[in-house]
Amino acid sequence: MHQLMSLKSVDMSKTKSIPQANRLVEHVGKAFIIAYKESTQLLENALRQEGFDCEVLRQEDKPEFQQFSRSYLCLMNHCRAWERATQAEQKLTLIVEADFVPVVGLGHLPVPFHPQQSNAGIAWLYTCAPQVYSVSKEGYAEGYSTSMVAYLVTPQSARYLEELAADFSTKLSGTTYSTWDSEVDTFLRAKNLKNYIPFRNYGEHGGRPNPEHRQNGFSGIHQADVLCGNLAFQPLYATDETGSRLKNFLSARLQARFKGLARLATGRFLRLPVVRNSSTPARLISFAIRRQLSLRL
Repeated sequence: MHQLMSLKSVDMSKTKSIPQANRLVEHVGKAFIIAYKESTQLLENALRQEGFDCEVLRQEDKPEFQQFSRSYLCLMNHCRAWERATQAEQKLTLIVEADFVPVVGLGHLPVPFHPQQSNAGIAWLYTCAPQVYSVSKEGYAEGYSTSMVAYLVTPQSARYLEELAADFSTKLSGTTYSTWDSEVDTFLRAKNLKNYIPFRNYGEHGGRPNPEHRQNGFSGIHQADVLCGNLAFQPLYATDETGSRLKNFLSARLQARFKGLARLATGRFLRLPVVRNSSTPARLISFAIRRQLSLRL
């Protein structure tokens, strides 16, 4: 059985109310899955069922890559997707890593920014250590995230991300660990683009921790703090042999929910200087609080 019992049902009432013109599936030209040797069949099936044109980009397995950092190899593979995304004309490109687990109804969820916006950069559909900077009257949240598990890019932002990859390739050798994904927001904002986060996560990081993160002093564990729907299939982390699937899943989700609440309470999701400098502080505070008011794990 590929799904946990608790993941099977989904309330589609909210997604049905979203105008068709704003839905992801109407604006995404191509969905790329970034993978190495992982099985991607469940993810491919889920994305295709949502109506996305899906393609897997597998990392090349060359002998000279054996000594490369996993973070650098990951950057190289994302860069392949960015190159393809620059050719998408006016369409958005959805890029997800192999351990992404989407929510049911992903294709019917809204684009997290105005689809016709000319200065949109990246929109994270899954967020890690997110922050919110501003919220428009339409509800679009400009913000920050690290981790490139699932996101949208425009042809323009994809070209800039290729520049980012070239910069890192010049500065670093392939064997050097880097947190290049944490630089994406700063880099694109320097190009006068605006980056966005969704009200709630459109999916989950379902994989096990990358040991490189912990070896370099960073937390290797990160799940979505709050989801906007039920997951399409069982995350890999729930299959750990140390306990039952349901127990592992509930434990991981509870930790993620508590972490999200803690980040809100300690001013790390919405920082005090941002509130003080905002022309619409009430809107910001409302957005930050309402997104955590969910009984869903």
